[in-house]
Amino acid sequence: MKEFNATDVRIETASALNVVRDGLQSDFYSFYVGLDVHKETIAIAVARPGRGEPEYRGEIANTPKAVEKLIQRLSEEADGGIVQFCYEAGPCGYGLYRQILATGHDCQVVAPSLIPRKPGERVKTDRRDALKLARLLRSGGLTSVWVPDQEQEAMRDLTRARDDMKAQERKARQQLNAFVLRHGHSWPKGKTRWTQTHYNWLESLKFEHAWQQVVLQEYVDAVKAATRRVDDLTAQMMQVLPQWSLAPVVSSLVALRGIDKLAAMVLLAELGDISRFDSPRQLMAYLGLVPSEHSSGSRRRQGAITLTGNGHARRMLVESAWSYRFPARQTAHLKRKATEASDEAKAIAWRAQKRLCGRYRTLTQAGKSTKLVCVAVARELAGFIWDIVRHEMPRLQHRAA
Repeated sequence: MKEFNATDVRIETASALNVVRDGLQSDFYSFYVGLDVHKETIAIAVARPGRGEPEYRGEIANTPKAVEKLIQRLSEEADGGIVQFCYEAGPCGYGLYRQILATGHDCQVVAPSLIPRKPGERVKTDRRDALKLARLLRSGGLTSVWVPDQEQEAMRDLTRARDDMKAQERKARQQLNAFVLRHGHSWPKGKTRWTQTHYNWLESLKFEHAWQQVVLQEYVDAVKAATRRVDDLTAQMMQVLPQWSLAPVVSSLVALRGIDKLAAMVLLAELGDISRFDSPRQLMAYLGLVPSEHSSGSRRRQGAITLTGNGHARRMLVESAWSYRFPARQTAHLKRKATEASDEAKAIAWRAQKRLCGRYRTLTQAGKSTKLVCVAVARELAGFIWDIVRHEMPRLQHRAA
């Protein structure tokens, strides 16, 4: 058997301990602890190295003090050894993950959708979930997610808040349009909506009953309030951008056609250091932009894209990909927004234009649906984004050092 050498294996783990899990002896950790985390309680199961069944340890309150006592108790049982914890990614966030790592132990936040499940299982309880997590953690059957640092998480909260406000704005506008249309009024086709002229027209509409005028004004006020919230959060994003550690990478990504500062901030806030992926194909698969497949024997069947991974980043990529339906050219607008980008980023952006604009034209001429073509372009656009970040991150780390 070939001797294991840690220096020959690439370290790719969510743990701050940077331990190579593949190839390590099964008794590297003293205990393997599965945590089924809820808002108020945490169910605990402990598996020892070997093939024995995990032991259920009951529930504790989901508070930092109770977790601290649990870690201290397990550390005493382990006689100073390292304990590995895991819990599913969910609404409770990463506070528990950071608390565990601060004590010197290891922790994984695992992807719930990738936890193996037996088709015959029909009973689900907190006890069973914790035991399953401990068993699978010991066997290496869990897939950990990338955990952002606190700065990264704060920026992601900001970009997602703007996205939520934008969704509320779209909903408010749709409700207003539906109300006006129901009563026989419609804005002329081809004229721009949501301008001051449009609002003046809406507020000038007359209805038969006085309370319908009240309804109209409430809808208009709701749209204006939602738009104001979106504008406030957009301004906040632009204000904090210079303070962000990834701001230079944002400046390089805007050299790409279809990507402005907002889109670049969303992508980097959701994905972090994209250069952690070994290849563009890994990034494309992580974003769910690769086709699903069900092949057996000599038969190979591919379907729609998998839609796994980060939906926020995938949606932003597809929106950006629509810009490549026009011919490739270096416009004054593109040159102006790329002034702060590096020379490598500008060269990659121009190669992306030539490739993706030609790709869009070729596929549409072949009779493909424009929506399918746009998704195909978004998949390749992810590769060019990976290339730019791969060039920029070493320069950024050197500058920080």
